Amino acid sequence: MLLRNTFPILGVNLLLLSAALPLNSEQSVGPVSRQPAPAQSNRVQFNQMTQTGIAFRHESGASAQKHMFETFGSGVGVIDFDNDGLPDLFFANGADLGHGKPSPGNALYRNLGNGKFEDVTAKAAVSGNGMFATGVTVGDYDNDGYLDIYVTGYGGAQLFHNNSDGTFTDVTAKAGVGAGGWSSSAAWLDYDHDGYLDLFVGRYLDYDVRKPPYCGYQKPGYRMYCDPQQFDGTPALLYHNNRDGTFTEVSRKAGVANPSGKSLGVAVGDIDGDGWPDIFVANDGVRNFLYRNNGDGTFEDIAYGAGVGFDMNGKALAGMGTEIADLDGDGLPDIFFTAFSGQYNPLFRNLGKLLFEDFTAKAGLPISVKTLGFGVRVFDFDNDGYPDIYVTNGHVTDNVERYDPRLSYRQADLLYRNLGGGRFRDVSAESGPGLRLRHVGRGLAVADFDNDGDLDVVVTDSGGSPQLLRNDGGNRNHWLALRARGRESNRFGIGAKVPVTSGGRTQLREINPCGSYLSTSDVRLYFGLGTATTAGLVIEWPGGKKQTLDSVRAGQTLLLDEADAKR
Repeated sequence: MLLRNTFPILGVNLLLLSAALPLNSEQSVGPVSRQPAPAQSNRVQFNQMTQTGIAFRHESGASAQKHMFETFGSGVGVIDFDNDGLPDLFFANGADLGHGKPSPGNALYRNLGNGKFEDVTAKAAVSGNGMFATGVTVGDYDNDGYLDIYVTGYGGAQLFHNNSDGTFTDVTAKAGVGAGGWSSSAAWLDYDHDGYLDLFVGRYLDYDVRKPPYCGYQKPGYRMYCDPQQFDGTPALLYHNNRDGTFTEVSRKAGVANPSGKSLGVAVGDIDGDGWPDIFVANDGVRNFLYRNNGDGTFEDIAYGAGVGFDMNGKALAGMGTEIADLDGDGLPDIFFTAFSGQYNPLFRNLGKLLFEDFTAKAGLPISVKTLGFGVRVFDFDNDGYPDIYVTNGHVTDNVERYDPRLSYRQADLLYRNLGGGRFRDVSAESGPGLRLRHVGRGLAVADFDNDGDLDVVVTDSGGSPQLLRNDGGNRNHWLALRARGRESNRFGIGAKVPVTSGGRTQLREINPCGSYLSTSDVRLYFGLGTATTAGLVIEWPGGKKQTLDSVRAGQTLLLDEADAKR
């Protein structure tokens, strides 16, 4: 196909790609509350961790045929697979399918606790079946106290059961969660509150590796990856946990099998406060989905009425990674997702009553970006009590400079600091050399790898090596971390709500490590407390029980056990 005036990559044209530079993030702000902006002294620096022992390199499968999955990248999963209190790392890997070569294999690295990691892939038996693996989601589906791994991919998916002895078993066929097609981001959630985690699997395009169309100018060096609008979408899958090690696919019955979906990012959160987990799906070039949980095993897509299906101009964005989190401190979970260069990364503020507004400009976030965002994570990098936004970037077209010399394939990341009151400021340039590294960013996860009280970052590089960025200085402020042990609820308390009060303010978070893009973060929940040395908290378990703790000392990781909760 000869393309002259358009630049067909993930649904955006050349005019958008050539859009103006981002607006100054301090120019356009709008108050949500009268909270004072937190002070920032002794700036936090993100520094690249080197000599970690992680030798993993991603296989993108880049070829002259420009297969669509070559742009995808693969994600990373944070998993303390041996329950030693140190978060380990699982990297999904791609494959050179264009030349018929299987994947060189996924990789599992055990955290040794001294800034070093040990490759335990062979012993753990998680290298995979040779497919182009994309997403990683981590959860304890059988409530045995050990986290399991689900890997999505082009051509199928795999479920690895944690045997509790450092090894895993591929139980995909037995469990009935092989998916098929091209699966992307996935998330564990207990959507029916039966105490067992169910599985939502987003899927992307109906794409045949045997029939790659030609896109771009018909001259050497100008072939490019095609627009996803040239391909049909694929419905997502929802697997209900049968509580016996098997799952039943209930997508149509549950109301989440929209065939127009081109899912890239999946996030879970209780957007209306009714106690049931809802699902947001960031789609590529078609409207987003917001599935409200009806509490009876079914969902309703309310994206149109809620105002989160399109951008501020009524157009569908090329949605990538996504998060659900309360960003303005009003107790209502907001929605943030990343999009294509020339577009913008929108923040939808939750107004309550199932309504959202595009709050991007009012929040001081740019309404046009030249970077192309993928993974995103909301976390309090400086522990001042206000959640911040980290976005990893990288283009999808390796020859993008031929079409627009102002753009680049390898890009640096973005960090937006929360100033309070729903306002943000871009602090990327002042937050350390790790933010100046250029890569083809895809997956993004956060974890406290060194257990020093501040959250570190891991980013995957499509066709390259991952980058671990150590947070230096975030623990100058006080912090509190939580681990959950469910009894009636799922074992790790996924979906539990935790309001924490300190310094006269309350922060509401949910235990939910999924989100971002193709990735899973630390299952432990971290709160920045600023200058406060104690905090009060309540945990609201998915099963309905609650427990309250007063004057909890800062600077510790607290284990919350549902056995101590009451109705």
